[in-house]
Amino acid sequence: MQLFRRLCAALTLMTMAPLAMPGWGGAFAQVPKPWEIGMQPAANLIKQKIIDLHDLVFWIITLTTIFVAALLVIVMVRFNAKANPIPSKTSHHTGLEIAWTVIPVLLLVIMSIPSFRLIYYQDRTPNPDLTIKVIAHQWYWEYAYPDNGEFSIESRMIRDENLKPGQLRMLDVDNQMVVPVGKNIRILTSSAEVIHSFFVPSLGVQRYAIPGRVIETWFSVDKPGVYYGECNQICGADHSRMPIAVHAVSAQEFKAWTEQTKKAAQADAPAGAQPRLLAATDATANQVQR
Repeated sequence: MQLFRRLCAALTLMTMAPLAMPGWGGAFAQVPKPWEIGMQPAANLIKQKIIDLHDLVFWIITLTTIFVAALLVIVMVRFNAKANPIPSKTSHHTGLEIAWTVIPVLLLVIMSIPSFRLIYYQDRTPNPDLTIKVIAHQWYWEYAYPDNGEFSIESRMIRDENLKPGQLRMLDVDNQMVVPVGKNIRILTSSAEVIHSFFVPSLGVQRYAIPGRVIETWFSVDKPGVYYGECNQICGADHSRMPIAVHAVSAQEFKAWTEQTKKAAQADAPAGAQPRLLAATDATANQVQR
């Protein structure tokens, strides 16, 4: 009896724990938190759709697990050797065989429809307000802004010895990706040498950066702030030192930042040289690989 109570308590905890997870409400989070077991709260519609799909799948598999566990308990209680000294000679049951084939198929269809919708929704935006080319290197990021003067910036993690008060260890960078709030931002990823992954959890964006390929995705940001991410593909010795910091600002602040950064890039560039950008023209941008 005590074992049964423990099993019931564990099952209740498994069922109710998600209600206390950060992804199901609570304060807005831009960074991972210690002992966080849920997803970061949504900062745009893409992330909210991801959370909704996660919740749907979670409850389907939770109810399925409870149902299967209940069937196992019934079988152990009603059909053990003590309760059935003379075993049944039933070899099959047509209705049950149809049920355990059709019901799982229906559950998979229920999960697949929103999954495919989300995949195509994340794939690209038809009317981007801004394009940023993300080039991964060992081990830093390069962000190019072809729509704002063909300049690029390099973003590296701030080492422990250079951290200032208030900066986050292994998350803050020297140059953040700056984007305007409320705009659809097209991201074109590529890599200079090995496979990397551009991943910002609270924005619901993750795309591989592969040498020789240009892969498209997009995101938007609902409110100003700094949104942190990391390279999500093991890429070498300093893989853990490739953080991403996306700084969302107002349209006026973004315009001022682009003008200032463009002037600084032109001043630092050698005479006659152009800032190094992703090797993809507007023509190839229209033929990016999914």
